[in-house]
Amino acid sequence: MTDVLIVPTGIANVASVEAAFRRLGANPRLCDDKAAIASAAAVVLPGVGTFGAGMQRLSELDLVAPLRDRIRAGFPTLAICLGLQLLARGSAESPGVTGLGILDATITRLPATVRVPQLGWNHVEPNGTGALEAGLAVFANTYCLESAPLGWTAATTNYGTRFVSALARGAVLACQFHPEISGDYGQRLLGRWLETALETV
Repeated sequence: MTDVLIVPTGIANVASVEAAFRRLGANPRLCDDKAAIASAAAVVLPGVGTFGAGMQRLSELDLVAPLRDRIRAGFPTLAICLGLQLLARGSAESPGVTGLGILDATITRLPATVRVPQLGWNHVEPNGTGALEAGLAVFANTYCLESAPLGWTAATTNYGTRFVSALARGAVLACQFHPEISGDYGQRLLGRWLETALETV
């Protein structure tokens, strides 16, 4: 049974994440030990809330460097919703707050022409081959990543503008949507990521 360590950001309901991985036969558990996070076979960075609060929590737990290092090294890591946004340099939501800097980009607000936050199901459209597939997923976001950085396979979604709904690079997967509550589509995606994590061990 594979351990899946979930970072306790303090701004996410992790019950659905834990349930999704249990259905896959994994052993999910909350963990804030930086040595364990650095070396774990599989780590999940969830998040619901503001960019500033998310980075503050990671700083308080002394997890900024371990997370940055493992993602840059390509160790199996899954970032969900705010988790994806925290990979960027910063966000318009929290000016002056420095993100993990994995993505050379700044998170922007969805257009004023649409109601925010975006809540509910929307289409995920891959821009290439790989772990990402087309389907419907559940979103809850006001901010977004406008374009995919070089070196990443991306999927996009349209909500007033086209934005990045998922990124994949090796064993690193980041989703703006919530795969854990996106039915069969989300469960398949989590299963493929977990298989990749097992192959990497």
